[in-house]
Amino acid sequence: MLNIIKSGVLSSIQDLGRVGYRHLGVSQCGALDPIAFQLANLLVNNAQNTPVIEITIGLAQFQFTAPVNFAITGGDLSAKLNGQPLYSGWRYFANADDTLTFSTSKSAQRAYLAIQGGIEISEVLGAKSTDIQANFGGFNGRALNANDQLTFTPCPTPLSRIGVQQPAYTNEVRVLKGPHCDKLPDGAFEHLLKTTWHVSELNNRMGSRLTAKNTVQHNTTIASQGVHPGVIQLPPNGEPIVLLNDCQTTGGYPIIATVINADLRLFSQLGTQQIVQFVQSTVSQAYSASEKLSAHLAQFTLAKNNK
Repeated sequence: MLNIIKSGVLSSIQDLGRVGYRHLGVSQCGALDPIAFQLANLLVNNAQNTPVIEITIGLAQFQFTAPVNFAITGGDLSAKLNGQPLYSGWRYFANADDTLTFSTSKSAQRAYLAIQGGIEISEVLGAKSTDIQANFGGFNGRALNANDQLTFTPCPTPLSRIGVQQPAYTNEVRVLKGPHCDKLPDGAFEHLLKTTWHVSELNNRMGSRLTAKNTVQHNTTIASQGVHPGVIQLPPNGEPIVLLNDCQTTGGYPIIATVINADLRLFSQLGTQQIVQFVQSTVSQAYSASEKLSAHLAQFTLAKNNK
């Protein structure tokens, strides 16, 4: 068992999310950083879609009741095992009664904890991710709470200590021009690119609202249409909303841009008052960026298997 002593601000069970159900109003959910998620599983020899714990902001504490190998990836939330510092991107071994803690960081928002063999979680609609808004999936359809217990299979044999270099987190986010720019005031997209944005306090797994001293306000209306993670909506006040994994499936604000798939993971670490700078991308560049991340996963898999 993994005992939850402190759940922190938000800890939840996530995998790569649900696909094929948006037409029914079901959100994608899943790990906000799918690369860190997959690397965590690879470090402990799990299948790449094995559910893990996504820890938001930190202040969490867990206790192992049996020996097992585990890995931590994502942002550095100052994890410690029995008071000894651990580092993001590495595999470790815990004995029974060992305590794992996470602090906080000014520059990191989320870490991922993978346990060898995985956590026993039931599948709902093809995935094991927690849909916190709809209250299903994951652990009883909710975020983890103190005194919860997660089941895993003990692994008494320590694996060798290995680590992986994770793709960098930056505040420069590449975007594709949105479909409604011709309906917005002239220069709205260019303003999005040249403006230094700050993440507001209104940010969570559903999305991040951005603020700046000067915004392009408008009165453009569109018919409600399907939306997805990565879409950047522009409300009338001119403060963009970047939709993330738990976002709704339809929306009525004009879409000024879309974050390329490879860069959406960056919002897993962009918290309140952090800076965001958008850069225009082409479709070809977006594909290349995704291929680069896929190659990173493949290269680590090959290197680990040949170790």
